[in-house]
Amino acid sequence: MKQKLLVRYLALSFFIVFLAVLSSAQQKKRLTFDQINRGAEPQLFVPLPNISSWEDDSHYLEMRRKEGEPKPKWYSVDAKSGKEKEVPAKTPDLSEFKDLVGADINVNFPAAANQSRTRMIYVKENDLCFLNTEKKEFKRLTESKADEKNPTLSPDGNYVAFTRDNNLFAIDLNTGKETQFTNDGAKFIYNGYASWVYMEEILGRATRYKAFWWSPDSKMLAFMRFDDSKVPVFPLYNSEGAHGFLEHTPYPKPGDPNPEVRIGIVPAAGGDVVWADFNEKNDQYFGTPLWTPDSKELWIQWLNRGQDDYKVYGTDPRTGKKRLVYAEQQSSWIDLDLDGRIDFLKNNKGFIIKSDKDGWMHLYYYGMDGKLKNRITEGKWQVGNILLVDEEDGVVFFTGKKEASTRTDLYRVKLNGNLTRLTFGDFTHNVNLSPKGSYFITSYSNVSTPTKMTVCNEKGKVLRELGDIRGKEFENYELAKTELVYIITPDGYKLPATIVLPLDLDPNKKYPVLISVYGGPNMGTASDGWKGIGAQWWALEGMITVSVDHRGSGHFGKEGVALMHRNLGKWEMNDYIECVKWLRTKLYVDAKKIAITGSSYGGYVTAMALTAGADYFTHGIAVSSPTDWRLYDTHYTERYMDTPAENPEGYKAGSAMTYADKLKGVLRIVHGTMDDNVHMQNSIQLVDKLEDLGKHFELMIYPGGRHSWGGAKGVHSRVETARFYYQHLLEKPFPEEQYAKLYQMGAFGGPGGARRPR
Repeated sequence: MKQKLLVRYLALSFFIVFLAVLSSAQQKKRLTFDQINRGAEPQLFVPLPNISSWEDDSHYLEMRRKEGEPKPKWYSVDAKSGKEKEVPAKTPDLSEFKDLVGADINVNFPAAANQSRTRMIYVKENDLCFLNTEKKEFKRLTESKADEKNPTLSPDGNYVAFTRDNNLFAIDLNTGKETQFTNDGAKFIYNGYASWVYMEEILGRATRYKAFWWSPDSKMLAFMRFDDSKVPVFPLYNSEGAHGFLEHTPYPKPGDPNPEVRIGIVPAAGGDVVWADFNEKNDQYFGTPLWTPDSKELWIQWLNRGQDDYKVYGTDPRTGKKRLVYAEQQSSWIDLDLDGRIDFLKNNKGFIIKSDKDGWMHLYYYGMDGKLKNRITEGKWQVGNILLVDEEDGVVFFTGKKEASTRTDLYRVKLNGNLTRLTFGDFTHNVNLSPKGSYFITSYSNVSTPTKMTVCNEKGKVLRELGDIRGKEFENYELAKTELVYIITPDGYKLPATIVLPLDLDPNKKYPVLISVYGGPNMGTASDGWKGIGAQWWALEGMITVSVDHRGSGHFGKEGVALMHRNLGKWEMNDYIECVKWLRTKLYVDAKKIAITGSSYGGYVTAMALTAGADYFTHGIAVSSPTDWRLYDTHYTERYMDTPAENPEGYKAGSAMTYADKLKGVLRIVHGTMDDNVHMQNSIQLVDKLEDLGKHFELMIYPGGRHSWGGAKGVHSRVETARFYYQHLLEKPFPEEQYAKLYQMGAFGGPGGARRPR
């Protein structure tokens, strides 16, 4: 009898607990459209501490505004103890100079400034002006009808260099003397100002076409001279006004002549240009040059047109003579624009180079004579960025993906090997290292854990928790879970994917799927980090959202990426189709509603998916798409595909035009009319082909849009994309009033934002 009563009691207790848990779950709130898309209150998340730099090796700087204070203040915080003291602002208060510089200039945003912000360059009435805060002096430096571009202060702050009319200049800020270094600047000749293909693919858009570099001792300037006279010019049409106009840009397409490039070196005070010992008539590329720390040599990165033979030359700035320092060849290609490829040791006894020549990105230690001293790291995993080289202890601090290709960790390694992981747990870490490596601050998360911040010592021991983005409302809301899964291909690749399922998933119902991709070589997007709440709206509305990477996305090292050589489109389609096959095994997936979307390279993948992969993908929005690789630029395309003459079958197989007759789903093509990167010519030619084939498709153009667009057009793109999903995937009325609110918020970013298809 007692046993029966006990059983009944336990059963009743369990039932009560179950009801309590169920009631608690039912009481949880759901996010609203405005919370997810407009940042409306109540917000679930709070900012992490604003820690951007270190005062010294044991004190970090934090900007914070305490309750009741009119503006934030800076605090120096002891990393170990947490003790803090108020310190002056990192940058001086420039408000007192407003009257001096004039109301038409935002004094807080100079065009160039030294580190202490005592010397600053401003643009006023299209001329350069100089503010000296120590002397409280403001004066005009130039008076010219032409624009001065990319003003850049020398490291010692005594000179400002710039280009004007495609020539290179510098001004001595102490005397006001202007020196012109070159005189042959012309329509297609640029000194210190980059040709388009160099800006886009090698130097980077962040340079704003700047192609000159100060020596560390401020005594010399190195610069590139470009001759675009043999490069075909591509016209972009602007429809403004009654007649419109054309914008012409020298833009080499695969197989075309490239710009001819020379590298010159000139004394800051003026004198003859010394040209590095290269023949500009050769078919070649030059990467960003690097001055040695002692300013005695300019190291020049050289790459052949085929992009499989890479060399580094040390060049004497007095004579231009060169010596070979490093050489590397690969059967596929070598990336000339690799960030942080070379790190010099300050004692001038060597350098560390990153290379993926063995199939994975690793570190190698060389002497300045070019002889290998030691291989620092090895294995089937990828090194990221070097954060610090501690030469006294012979230690390198760097980020890498040794634990998992979807996560980033901090490591310490001796120059002779002996690797140690410093970060912790199954998280992706974003690390801020102290100047000498005694401490580091990490913001860490994974797909199921919102970001936290902590400070650790040099051994990786957690000293103090600094922040957590979860606010007081977080636990009161129910969120759809994001999962990191691996899709195994028949030939053994484990493709990482993040998936967000509908919040009220009913296994007996069918749900549409939206796959967002980029897909370019070595540009994976599936990572084990907190994704925010952007996908939560679609989870509430009943749509599955997926991000997945293919074998060439970087997770499998250069070994995997190199499979794309001469085969762009092949393995992307193979692996994304494997993803769809995997999704179709889930009873709750609607195989008739498998959508894919992406911008730039992601637009290319989308166009290919709706044509070459038409048996698997049913809907797609292809934005700013390179639909045929013959229409993109030389450096990027030939890196992977070689020239059309060398690889005609690869170009044909990798073109969406080849498979246009297979289109049977709903494809929306989106492009900006002034896209100077992926020309709208790509989409126009695909449209032409589809029309001739009698195929149904949708087209959305953005007049004046470049490779991305913002403002009202950015909002319009976002709203119309959502409308597409409601109409074709969710098959429910579009919430006009809710999305109309987005226009009230002002400018939004473009649909993709990527500046190049990679």
